[in-house]
Amino acid sequence: MLQKIQLPLDETVNLLKAAGEQTRLRLLWLLSHGDLTVTDLMDILGQSQPRISRHLKLLGEAGLLERYQEGAWAYFRVVDEGPQSAFVREILSRLATHDSQLQMDLARLEGVRSRRAQRAADYFSRNAESWDELRRLHVDDKKVEAAMLEMIGNTPVNSMLDLGTGTGRMLELFRDLYARGTGIDGSHDMLEVARANLDKADIQNAQVRLGDLMRLALPQDGFDLITIHQVLHYLDNPQHAIGEAARALGPGGRLLVADFAPHDLEFLREKHAHLRLGFAAEQVSGWLEAAGLEVTEVRKLGTDENSGNGQKLVVTLWLARDTRMLIA
Repeated sequence: MLQKIQLPLDETVNLLKAAGEQTRLRLLWLLSHGDLTVTDLMDILGQSQPRISRHLKLLGEAGLLERYQEGAWAYFRVVDEGPQSAFVREILSRLATHDSQLQMDLARLEGVRSRRAQRAADYFSRNAESWDELRRLHVDDKKVEAAMLEMIGNTPVNSMLDLGTGTGRMLELFRDLYARGTGIDGSHDMLEVARANLDKADIQNAQVRLGDLMRLALPQDGFDLITIHQVLHYLDNPQHAIGEAARALGPGGRLLVADFAPHDLEFLREKHAHLRLGFAAEQVSGWLEAAGLEVTEVRKLGTDENSGNGQKLVVTLWLARDTRMLIA
């Protein structure tokens, strides 16, 4: 049974004042379902930008909302850690979900999500041919994902980070393991796709953000599980990215890397922006060890299939862990 978080009287009053207004309570309800912009909230609530922004400012000052910038856009979501998180979740759990106003808000939220999904579908349509070409070159994604699930196992973790999240697939794949998931990507278009996919899968305990894998603006020791799936070959300095990931791992945390083994498909450089033509198993293992991690398993997928069906790319999986003791 989870221990209830208790707050001082003054702080409790401040939180009640912040949440105790109809529009702000509706905002908390909506933002508990995922990340939204001021424009999204204006469309749903039918209120002006200054009014929405003022309510968001009050909620943010009370510590009930998180705000993060993504280019020209600012996204908001309900805070997911600490006493304020427990407070707002408790309040929202007391709301009658069949309330007509809340149902209307959710219906308009679905409209926002539908438009988001359409933009993602358009992006996929524009790039489908090149992605399909790449998929035909390596072992089936389902086999790779099955191996990743097997390597990680079924022990729950508190927090997961997916670096270079792309479509958000890793956050979907490991959804049953983490209490809180975060995806980082440097592409606005891919974040749009990821958000649409998380909406479709109804994953409310994960978020995606714009960020630089080479300079993670994340707390040290903040995550129990980190994945880097088919990302390193796009990077000029993949070893540095692994070091950044290791820094974000908490004691006892694990890092799972998936990428291609060495190959000679030069066209991937020009046509698909690959900077590296794969990595030797010992190369990435060396980077992981240099970052202070212990490599616990390395798997290669696709070796046997290549001889029979013309596939040329082998996928290698590396699993490493932080060797510091996890102290309860």
